[in-house]
Amino acid sequence: METTGNFSSVELLEHEASTALESLDLDIALAIGERAANLGTSRELPITIAIELDGTEVFRRPLPGASDEHAGWITRKSNVVNLTHHSTMYERVKAEEEESDWHTLHGVVDETHAIHGGGFPLLTTDGHFRGVLLISGLPQVEDHLFAVEVMKGFSVANS
Repeated sequence: METTGNFSSVELLEHEASTALESLDLDIALAIGERAANLGTSRELPITIAIELDGTEVFRRPLPGASDEHAGWITRKSNVVNLTHHSTMYERVKAEEEESDWHTLHGVVDETHAIHGGGFPLLTTDGHFRGVLLISGLPQVEDHLFAVEVMKGFSVANS
């Protein structure tokens, strides 16, 4: 079966597990946001980046060329990750693999919950869900891959 980005749900769970952090506090969350902003700026990406920690947005930065529409996407992606503690891309691909209606299964609607790539959980190595990295502005597969790149680079730089 062909899925969005030709991902498998197993592969997407590995993205999450491989980017889990030993610890996560406000300073680390802000550093993740700054890393994403610096990387996006260096590539001239027209994206908006947001970070939530323990249910509170602690970082938001629209880069040059970002659209006001990104705010709505960020909210809808955040709602998915906060509901499931998994990436929006995982939720999309898992629903595709199961040929299920994700929104019906979760009792929500697309207007409030977007299963489009770019919402990525911030997890600790002890298995706790602590927050969300949100990317909006690129095609959904690229939003997801950018989030993974930010987190993989961050965990390597801070290990």
